Amino acid sequence: MDWLKAVKCVGAAVVLVLNTGCVSTLSDIKPWVKPYERSHLADPIMSQSRNPVASAYTKHVFEAREGARGADGGAGGGCGCN
Repeated sequence: MDWLKAVKCVGAAVVLVLNTGCVSTLSDIKPWVKPYERSHLADPIMSQSRNPVASAYTKHVFEAREGARGADGGAGGGCGCN
């Protein structure tokens, strides 16, 4: 029975090392959108709000729920800053 406990501990250690390795490889992901491509994403056609009445209602509900107004405009153009 003692060797079974040792095998379980070694198995848990192996799983921990593998999970740590997977997480560390995923942490170095770079953004896919280049700074010069961001102007295309700021185009009004990329907006998710196609219906102005529905988007105004959703904005009103969000402001009432969050207790805040303003600072909900779209991001800037191609420079990458907000």
